[in-house]
Amino acid sequence: MRIKMSSYLIVLALILDLTIADETVTEEITELKVETIEKSSDCSRQAAKGDMLSMHYKGSLLNGKEFDSSHGRGEPFKFQLGIGQVIKGWDQGLIGICPGEKRKLHIPSDLAYGDVGAGDLIPPKSSLVFEVECVSIEDGPPLINIFKEIDSDKDNQLSRDELSEYLKKQVPEGTNADMPDQDKLVEDIFLHEDKDKDGFISHDEFSGPKHDEL
Repeated sequence: MRIKMSSYLIVLALILDLTIADETVTEEITELKVETIEKSSDCSRQAAKGDMLSMHYKGSLLNGKEFDSSHGRGEPFKFQLGIGQVIKGWDQGLIGICPGEKRKLHIPSDLAYGDVGAGDLIPPKSSLVFEVECVSIEDGPPLINIFKEIDSDKDNQLSRDELSEYLKKQVPEGTNADMPDQDKLVEDIFLHEDKDKDGFISHDEFSGPKHDEL
């Protein structure tokens, strides 16, 4: 049950892996920039793909408007690095971070929420700035190949029917009423993942876990 829900959340993260600037901002962020704000006193372990990270963070638009922060919730955000559970700017910008280290990530929209945005808080095509602090790094669970699991006919591309069938299998019994509309989930995923709009998500287009090994 736990593995199934984890797989389901990873797929949902694809939806989210999808600028408003005021008059004081003259240009958008065009590439990922990583600043070290405070070095760690112990860098014996550096974050690598597959590790479980606990992070405190504050996210802002380019105009300085804060849209999210872990500090207000009183606990760090935990996720597995490098497998698509977070935006690409995090998966790339947090490689090599050490416990206690603080970074500032300047993330272009194509490594954030892209042309879709995220609800009312993050408009489409928004570049983002995150101030992050690594609280801890732990070994993560074995990586799974989500692409391979969805691709039931093994043609190296995902159809809407395959994705819909996979999502049905991942929803734990008794929780269907709490889940978002499945057809909408499928369309949202295709809107973000099907870059060439040919009606299929290719292996190259798929941004979730697609390798059995690290």
